[in-house]
Amino acid sequence: MFETLKEQPADKILALVQTYRDDPREVKVDLGVGVYKDASGNTPIMRAIKSAEQQLWEAEKTKAYTGLAGDPAFADAMIAMVLGDAVSREQVAAAATPGGTGAVRQGFDLVRMANPDARVFVSDPTWPNHLSILKHMGMEMVPYRYFDDETRGVDFNGMMEDLAQAKKGDVVLVHGCCHNPTGANLNMTEWQALVDLLLKNGATPMVDIAYQGFGDGLEEDAAATRLIASSVPETIIAASCSKNFGIYRERTGILMLVSQDAGQQKLNQGTLAYLNRQNFSFPPDHGARLVTMVLEDDALRSDWKAEVEEMRTGMLALREQLADELRRLSGSDRFGFIAQHRGMFSRLGATPEQVDRLRDEHGIYLVGDSRLNIAGLNKNTVPIVAKAMIAVGI
Repeated sequence: MFETLKEQPADKILALVQTYRDDPREVKVDLGVGVYKDASGNTPIMRAIKSAEQQLWEAEKTKAYTGLAGDPAFADAMIAMVLGDAVSREQVAAAATPGGTGAVRQGFDLVRMANPDARVFVSDPTWPNHLSILKHMGMEMVPYRYFDDETRGVDFNGMMEDLAQAKKGDVVLVHGCCHNPTGANLNMTEWQALVDLLLKNGATPMVDIAYQGFGDGLEEDAAATRLIASSVPETIIAASCSKNFGIYRERTGILMLVSQDAGQQKLNQGTLAYLNRQNFSFPPDHGARLVTMVLEDDALRSDWKAEVEEMRTGMLALREQLADELRRLSGSDRFGFIAQHRGMFSRLGATPEQVDRLRDEHGIYLVGDSRLNIAGLNKNTVPIVAKAMIAVGI
């Protein structure tokens, strides 16, 4: 039967990683792959995670399964971090998943289970795996305008016009903060207008929040998600621990369902457990346990928050440096958007030909849509990248 299989398209980002590794040039800069890097180009284990891991190594007595939804303490800790006191704990069902991607996939599965005819409205652009998963599942996607190629900001009017077409039974997928791949984000006034629209048309929001703490701060980055969850009847939230806890390979995520009707929680929780059982049974526990330990221990939590803040402010400083260098070289303020964007990414608005020239002529690797990973820079490579950007005509 295998002869009927068809070759699948290669993941463009992973293919770019391999091309970078094979590049023999001494001067080259990887701004493509979506992981945090420090000034030395490493993706370090965070201090609090290392401490928790050492404690766990001494204290852990079993590798037996946890529950189908994972350790309840992990759910409690993550709900508190993401939602704060925006809603009561009794309104939230939650299940651990293999990474944020697993949460997204389980969320889409739940949507399809609840309404096989649901349309999923996705920002244009969005994280490519959103589109890939939806296509694989055979779910209908409806793009909505998001990024303004002229201003490099959010096309909010276009977004609202497109989302006005959503109706009850549809899902509107949004990025809770630090939009990937653009770095352009709504302000709180715009988030409130979106909430008002959702209340009017009855569509269900699904929030993908993968970079909490990398934008304006842990609390600030959760504000939009909390506003949505406390305002509309039902909210789906997919959260990732890969970036803000630095545990990429541990595959630690969580799917939350928020209902204003607390009586719905038991059914929601049972549904999440059922979906986990059908897909992978029990979720991974190691990363989830480390996150729980960090969030429950005052000293570890304090150190973790300090390190996340160091990462956030470091990326902001690189944004400012790159924008300033481009202003100096170009004699214009057209790159000011780089300093205004938030999170790990900025979409430059470069053409595919310019992206190719950056790679071929200068050893600067970006994703084809001109997404730049700010965390791939350091103070020494910023001038190199800025000079190359001007040279290729961006």
